Amino acid sequence: MTTVEATDVTLDLQAAAAEQVGRRVGAGNLWRRLLHDGRVRAFVIAAASVFTAAAFARSLRVAELTALVSSVAWILAVHLADRSLRTVRAVAGAGGMAAFSALGGGAIAAGVSFWLGNRVAGRTEVLTMVGVVFVIVLASELARVRVGILRPRVLLVGGGSRVHDVVDLLREDRVKRFTVAGIVDDEPEGAGENGVAWLGPVNRLDMTMEEQKPDIVVVAAERGRPEVFTHLASVAELRFHVVGLPEFYEHAFGRVPVRNVTDAWFMSILHLYQRSYARIAKRTFDVAVAAVGLLLTAPLFPLIALLVSTTRGPVFYRQTRLGEHGRPFRILKFRTMAVDAESDGAVWAQECDPRVTGVGLVLRKTRLDEIPQLLNVLWGDMSIVGPRPERPEFHAMLEEQVPFWSRRHLLRPGITGWAQLRSTYASDTEMTEQKLAYDLWYLRHQSVVVDFLICVRTLPLLLLAAGR
Repeated sequence: MTTVEATDVTLDLQAAAAEQVGRRVGAGNLWRRLLHDGRVRAFVIAAASVFTAAAFARSLRVAELTALVSSVAWILAVHLADRSLRTVRAVAGAGGMAAFSALGGGAIAAGVSFWLGNRVAGRTEVLTMVGVVFVIVLASELARVRVGILRPRVLLVGGGSRVHDVVDLLREDRVKRFTVAGIVDDEPEGAGENGVAWLGPVNRLDMTMEEQKPDIVVVAAERGRPEVFTHLASVAELRFHVVGLPEFYEHAFGRVPVRNVTDAWFMSILHLYQRSYARIAKRTFDVAVAAVGLLLTAPLFPLIALLVSTTRGPVFYRQTRLGEHGRPFRILKFRTMAVDAESDGAVWAQECDPRVTGVGLVLRKTRLDEIPQLLNVLWGDMSIVGPRPERPEFHAMLEEQVPFWSRRHLLRPGITGWAQLRSTYASDTEMTEQKLAYDLWYLRHQSVVVDFLICVRTLPLLLLAAGR
């Protein structure tokens, strides 16, 4: 007669459950890596190319050549888009990644087809593949942030309030884009208070890496950093990315933690490998967009002038603002406030501003009041994209209360910008600091592509009258 201990049965069940969870986590890690390194997308694009070629080609030989050209063109385009937009994924978004990939592949395929004498990838095939690849890339981009098991796993090395602030921001993020694997720190106190597990001290970081297999390691430790990097180097074959805390903020939230950066962070802007945005390229972009904008909106000038003139005061409003390197200039706008709105002194703009006239409210909502600033762009005082120019009356206060505030003057102020898209009116120093966080992100990542993406994302605000 055999007896079975209840404890043994419980242990067996626990072991089986742990093994099942391990297999599920292992499968999740595999699919996550395949998605993130592009192999899943490449396979799906190749399969779509074969089906599209078979559906449109006139012969087997043409179908094979068309499938090959389409596969290479769009896989290459997706790879280039991913590499080019990786550091600015916050502003590109899933739609931007999909659009650049689809259109880039279309341009390559069309060029090859023209070079071969239109024997492959005709107009119908190219347009079909543009739509198909857009859907494929958009679906993969959404899956990597919307499907829990496919989200990038983040391991935090270090403790303290800065790390817990990051964890809180990730937990409060409306779009859960990352999964926090845990915290590695020599001081476990408080590590689990926000629902994130403490995974052990730094001296066993290499073993923790092998157990957790994170995609991103955020090094926030202020002491013992050489030991941290030694352990990470010993498991480099696991394929992960290492970033500091400010860089992770930039990647995850599209902004810079103003209170946690140092003067050394600004040196990264001058780094040898930092991609430069030549002044001539930016100026060309500004002049081109401003000229087209004035051409398109010129018919609106008489109508807006007529509406503004129904209220007492001049049609245009001129005000001194601080430009590049802190130089003052006169900004030009259609007047939206009563003429005596600041009789008691300078006041910050705000939501539901009582100084605004009825016509002015409509102009601000649609941003039509800012059309004359296109002339400021042509005159060289402003850029199309950049931080909003601040008034000199607030300079001393902001310089004293907001760290690195004056560094925004390294940029020419803009009509629109990353901070304007991500934040509301700055009516106090706290909101000003929040907008500065986005302005510093733009300072580091500015490029023609980023300017174009910001302009594209501004258009819906104009069309939906969601200006602020």
